[in-house]
Amino acid sequence: MPAEVDRSVPNERARHLLKVLIERYVRDGQPVGSRTLSRDSGLDLSPATIRNVMSDLEEMGFVSAPHTSAGRVPTALGYRFFVDTLLKLRPLKESEVVRLRQELETLRDDPDSLISSTSSLLSHITRMAGVVSVPRTERVTLRQIEFLPLSDNRVLAILVVNEREVQNRILHTSRTYTDSELRRAANFLNDRYAGSDLETIRRQLVDELEQTRDSMNQTMLDMVAMAHHAFEGAGEHRSDYVLAGETNLMDFAELSDLEKLRRLFEAFNERRFMLDLLDRSIRAEGVQIFIGEESGYGILDDCSVVAAPYVVDEEVIGVLGVIGPSRMAYDRVIPIVDITAKLLGSALNSRV
Repeated sequence: MPAEVDRSVPNERARHLLKVLIERYVRDGQPVGSRTLSRDSGLDLSPATIRNVMSDLEEMGFVSAPHTSAGRVPTALGYRFFVDTLLKLRPLKESEVVRLRQELETLRDDPDSLISSTSSLLSHITRMAGVVSVPRTERVTLRQIEFLPLSDNRVLAILVVNEREVQNRILHTSRTYTDSELRRAANFLNDRYAGSDLETIRRQLVDELEQTRDSMNQTMLDMVAMAHHAFEGAGEHRSDYVLAGETNLMDFAELSDLEKLRRLFEAFNERRFMLDLLDRSIRAEGVQIFIGEESGYGILDDCSVVAAPYVVDEEVIGVLGVIGPSRMAYDRVIPIVDITAKLLGSALNSRV
């Protein structure tokens, strides 16, 4: 018996037609019909055959047919398949890289201007919106921690970090702790962790809970758990970001609806969702691409975000990227974002 065909994956002919369709749609922004595909594909196929292939691709979820046209347009799934399997990147020319490097190097002594200019450069080169997160601050080191009992099973944690910065956090506990118990917990933490950065302490506390849970008495377990809660979020200042060229998005027909633009610009001002996307990118390696609903935010269903972390002293300290319609030239945008992240990191490194 012949092997069963996987109907969820396009065959070679369908892949080629999907690639041609997406490239044509990215260029023109209009639904692509079977006659256009027949002409552009270089394949000796009749329009009827191509219509059958398009029907298969539509059934797989890679293309859709707008009600106002007989042609097809890519879906987010179609773009994802294209980016992951069919895309051939177009690296920047050496002259373009040199020009970018020169523009960033001239601002290396002024980090604020460097970040702002990088965002503007990304916007100018891609004709979309450019975004750069502000570099994360230096690591936060614990100097001392104290606990004070409050009413209603609450404890006040007082953290002294770096040189003299004081942070207060109210913890909700499962029971009331005595002064002596809280003093022992503080002494335990100060003896073991004073001088360590908070991220290291958080990791070690989690490991301690997992590895020694069976051998710890309940009081010590409670104290370690309470300490872990005390350090959650302490010392963290969520990176802000610089956005440039968002009005460029008005030039794309699929984003030109005034109500859609209004909601998109309001979301940019709210900043929460962009910070979330940038945080997700900073924890990953290399260029990250969020296509349509992959971002998890409905306001970006017609958009894509291409982002990459930038590195100083072998440590990721920020993220930059481009926001545009899902109908973007990924072959061009991805290399631009990738090389700009490397050049920004290099410019910041040269300050050290």
